[in-house]
Amino acid sequence: MRSLMPRTRHLLTAGALTMGAALTLTGCFAGEGTSAQGSSNRVSLAMLAAPLSNLSPYSEDAFKLSRWSAAETLTVLDDNGEAQPLLATEWKKDGDLKWILTLRDGVKFHDGTPLTAEGVVNSLNKALTASPKLRVLTGLEVKFEATGDREVTITTGTPDPLMMNRLTSPQLSILSAAAYLPDGTVTPVGTGTGAFKIVTTNGSSSAALDRFEDYWGEKAKLSGIDVSYVPDGAARAAALRTGTADIVEALPVSQVSLLPQDLVNEVPMPRTSTLYLNNEKGAFADPALRAAARAAIDRASIVQNVYEGRADESKGLLGPALKWAADIRGDVDSTARPAAPAGQKITLATYTARPELPEAAVLLEQQLEAAGFVVEQDVREYANMEKDMMAGVFDMVLLSRATVQDTGDPATYLTSDYSCKGSFNISQVCDPEIDAAISAASASELGEKRREAIMAAEALILKKDAALPVLHERVLLGKAKTVSNLVLDPRERGLITAETTKE
Repeated sequence: MRSLMPRTRHLLTAGALTMGAALTLTGCFAGEGTSAQGSSNRVSLAMLAAPLSNLSPYSEDAFKLSRWSAAETLTVLDDNGEAQPLLATEWKKDGDLKWILTLRDGVKFHDGTPLTAEGVVNSLNKALTASPKLRVLTGLEVKFEATGDREVTITTGTPDPLMMNRLTSPQLSILSAAAYLPDGTVTPVGTGTGAFKIVTTNGSSSAALDRFEDYWGEKAKLSGIDVSYVPDGAARAAALRTGTADIVEALPVSQVSLLPQDLVNEVPMPRTSTLYLNNEKGAFADPALRAAARAAIDRASIVQNVYEGRADESKGLLGPALKWAADIRGDVDSTARPAAPAGQKITLATYTARPELPEAAVLLEQQLEAAGFVVEQDVREYANMEKDMMAGVFDMVLLSRATVQDTGDPATYLTSDYSCKGSFNISQVCDPEIDAAISAASASELGEKRREAIMAAEALILKKDAALPVLHERVLLGKAKTVSNLVLDPRERGLITAETTKE
């Protein structure tokens, strides 16, 4: 049984901004909140992306809800990617298929209704029947039942070691009954349980949150949060630099060097930029040419020249954000001897949404051509290349990929990207030995043995050069000196909490 444990937090002191379009943002943050405490104790936050689905938890917008501490889940991830209590205070297994959870007492939704087992089950069942199917629940046969006033029983069709991890996904945030509208849409406005309550939204422009006075935990020290969506990186940087924004997310690497460095904070994130090689056809169906490509890559040059040193060279698929990975990583050297490319023509594809990737592709082309390949680049918007990418049209694809995904567990990523039936198998790899290793990792219980099995699967993928990891990205966040106690979360699920303050 798991008992109540404190949430793991990382305190940060960060900040960043650039020269540019601050004037266009001047009115974005002022006076948006409705808090009776006034605006002096409110923070202004500039975010990269506007909501995709009106802040529906069934989209990527769910991560905004968790970063604002507006909506909460039953469990939360710790540093090792294992579930810890949040709205559920403890749980126990009953056989291989059943989990019994005890809910926290005294929790109220923002609309004043109490958290009950029936309410939790309603929220989970709504998520279970969402269309399209939520990634975190895909392929899962599961039943949610209220078996007491504060007891929820979860039954799965097959053993699922990741059930408690699944419940950490912001897409499974628990909302009040009022969140689920007759037309099938879901709104978190005034329906969450977090330390801050969403009070106004303005489409793709802004949102405002006030402190929730009846929060079950420590009452928020801030009176509110004013959010603006600012897709231009230079403009986000300028907003902090001029004092228009207190916190800025997703600073572009190109802007960081222009800012006072005591305003910049960075932490490794579980995201790897990887060269996916086409193992099925073309040049890289030959293991010796895959090994030749591996030998040609100069990772240090890319990290320094493209990322200005604000990334980490890859030694494996899993980077320093998973602190345990390096400690148990064994031999990952290629088993094939490199062959001379001898003018072999290859296509290198990447996409424009992450501006560093096309720049990195230029250096990779130079390195591969120096080794004897003839490289043709294909750079597009992601939406225009995904179909060809999945169909194996390219010889190699440079892609930035999250390695822990919805459950916080890398076995899910390995399954989707490197197993025969993987849903994101860009490398077109289908190797019985790799499949067996990934299956063994996926079936293992959480803990040391599962981590060792994951690293064994990683080693096989790397030894066969199924893909070539290049670098691990970092979270780059800007923060004014007046703001303290943010959560610097590598998974970008947390940011502002009840403990955040502003002088």
